[in-house]
Amino acid sequence: MAQGLFQDQMTELPLQGHTEGVTSVAFSPDGTRIVSGSYDKTVRVWDADRGVWIGSPLQGHTEGVTSVAFSPDGTRIVSGSYDNTVRVWDADRGVTIDSPLQGHTDWVISVAFSPDGTRIVSGSDDNTVRVWDADRGVWIGSPLQGHTSRVTSVAFSSDGTRVVSGSYDNTVRVWDASRGVEIDNPLLGHTSWITSVAFSPDGTRIVSGSYDNTVRVWDANSGMGIGSPLQGHSYGVRSVAFSPDGTRIVSGSYDNTVIIWDADRGVGIRSPLQGHTAGVTSVAFSPDGTRIVSCSHDKTVRVWDAAKEVRIINNEGKSMMHMLFSTVILSIPSHII
Repeated sequence: MAQGLFQDQMTELPLQGHTEGVTSVAFSPDGTRIVSGSYDKTVRVWDADRGVWIGSPLQGHTEGVTSVAFSPDGTRIVSGSYDNTVRVWDADRGVTIDSPLQGHTDWVISVAFSPDGTRIVSGSDDNTVRVWDADRGVWIGSPLQGHTSRVTSVAFSSDGTRVVSGSYDNTVRVWDASRGVEIDNPLLGHTSWITSVAFSPDGTRIVSGSYDNTVRVWDANSGMGIGSPLQGHSYGVRSVAFSPDGTRIVSGSYDNTVIIWDADRGVGIRSPLQGHTAGVTSVAFSPDGTRIVSCSHDKTVRVWDAAKEVRIINNEGKSMMHMLFSTVILSIPSHII
């Protein structure tokens, strides 16, 4: 009965879109749009409610797009690419703003705006983190150096004073965003490559995901791990994010699933979200915390109801109310089916 109900609530809206794996997704600040980047070298903007893409693909990168993000006011999009560049786009017109940001000597793997939109941070396969002036397109200060392998993920703290980075050197590092120096020692605990990092909304915690199949939560000030690793994925964790209120964490994995966790208790909330047919590469909460967006190597973007309450009849015929975190409210395949 439960399985049938799950299938009945799954809505798919096939449409033409990305032609290769989707690497990164994010909601706009008002939750009305989704931006995605793909190995097909394009960035796309979607209507988050109707599941149709808005305008033409944003084209300019000469290699696959690895990371995308909206500016805090929703007027710009930043993207990073295997072509070693960072690009800033007009989110409404779909055109690049000025020239690409150049400075990294290898793939750009992760990008993010500062909370005030004046800066961009990027992480690269050249083992460095760079901070850029978002308006002038020039880097600020020297590269942030310390990682000994690929930097896979970067993010600003909510007050913009710190940057967190994760790397294939198995460490998480926290940096002073103004001075470009590392704050204290690296956060150690993961036993394999770190793929994703993020600050909690209040800046007191950091979440990280790793190829060791775990999610970890850290005290952002002391650098100490909080509780035990979050275990539930059967393969490498590719992406992590906090909910806007900081009470939940979402993770996406190469086991093709998305899991929602209680950020305080460190336990999974209900069953994993299933639907992707290949590794999940990126996850994010909507600004109001009611939806989750995910993307995958299966070339699709999916939007999930983060707290869908449905009635299920159990095997004994008794009615039970469950909070199901596995209801797809929108599925965006990257090609016409």
